Amino acid sequence: MPWPAALLPLAADNPDASETIRETHESVTNAASFIEENWAGWLALGLRILLILVAAFALRSVVRKSLTKLITRMNRGADAVEGTALSGLLVNAERRRQRSEAIGSVLRSVASFLILGTAALMVLGALDINLGPLLASAGVAGVAIGFGARNLVTDFLSGVFMILEDQYGVGDKIDAGVASGEVVEVGLRVTKLRGDNGEIWYVRNGEIKRIGNLSQGWATASVAVQVKPTESLSRIRAVIKDIADTMAKESPWDERLWGPVEVLGLDEVLLASMSVSVSAKTMPGQQFAVERELRWRIKDAFDAAGIGIVGGLPAPEEDAAPADPAAAVAPPSALANPTSPQSLATAEIPQPAAGGSVSGPRITK
Repeated sequence: MPWPAALLPLAADNPDASETIRETHESVTNAASFIEENWAGWLALGLRILLILVAAFALRSVVRKSLTKLITRMNRGADAVEGTALSGLLVNAERRRQRSEAIGSVLRSVASFLILGTAALMVLGALDINLGPLLASAGVAGVAIGFGARNLVTDFLSGVFMILEDQYGVGDKIDAGVASGEVVEVGLRVTKLRGDNGEIWYVRNGEIKRIGNLSQGWATASVAVQVKPTESLSRIRAVIKDIADTMAKESPWDERLWGPVEVLGLDEVLLASMSVSVSAKTMPGQQFAVERELRWRIKDAFDAAGIGIVGGLPAPEEDAAPADPAAAVAPPSALANPTSPQSLATAEIPQPAAGGSVSGPRITK
């Protein structure tokens, strides 16, 4: 039921309510006026921030796609070379793929950091935020993090420069000082090596002070053959030359040999042997296989030609007189004859019988 009008409180009768209504009306009016005066600026600021973010993400996407296409083109070129005769001269596909992926990852990360970082600073500048204290704080924090994680930073920077300079790659045989073996994986922080016994070495890039790459350029196969000093050197040279000519025409040695097999000469001449040095320039990493094959062929050819190979011990003389079998027998002893003076001198002196006397001189006072 409706309330009587006399029971409803009037605004005029309640001064506090009238004051509240007036303050509320003024607040709403002021807010509306503030919004009416500043909405254009807010809209412009919002559009500006939106434009900055859209441009930053669009630029980041374009840069990342461009880097990805570049890496794909590099890998496609490596795949075209793999399996051909040039694959031994150039970097293999897996090595180039990992190298390009690592470089692409670094470039994408750097591009994203620069683009998004610049966009964030532009947004803060649009909001009229003082960037001086923020940049100073970021600098101090960066220095503190750099001191705390200096080993990580050193490993990362060393890995970046190793990849950019192509110091080694997957499949290379390297000596890194702290470990040696075949490169299995190249990372920005750690390099993975497989040792000669099959073990896996994880080497931090910052700990590598020097690198010896045994798989770049070319390698040298060296074989030392020890023969008797009475053998003819011209004959030995001719036999080795025939072996080299035959080996250079057979597969797969025609690709692994990058130069002729040369007889360098005599390394040393001893009383019982002399050492002939044989050398050849080979494909990187194939020098040990070439050395084993050379030793095999030289041994067969020398046996067929009657050239004797001398081992580590000196060879016995062929015309030496046979040893006297009686030299190892001891001479007869004089004590073996009981009637010899030596046996009689060692005989026991007889003792006198009981109650008897011993003939001979007697000593008296």
